Amino acid sequence: MQRLAIGGDVTIGIVTYSGWGWEVRAAMSMARLWRDQGKVRQARELLAPVYGWFTEGFDTRDLKEAKALLDDLHA
Repeated sequence: MQRLAIGGDVTIGIVTYSGWGWEVRAAMSMARLWRDQGKVRQARELLAPVYGWFTEGFDTRDLKEAKALLDDLHA
């Protein structure tokens, strides 16, 4: 299980089933929730490092969605 600090003393565990895709999806889900709650900075700070782990695969659906969400969070 990967541990991901999401701010302050809060840490979540993410189980990797088949590569990093699950972690991106989990981070996007939490980021969307926080965005909808008005916690835009926290959402961006969660998702940006996860997206930054990748050096390839930017044409995949997951990374395209993550990029679009990050763009929305920076707007």
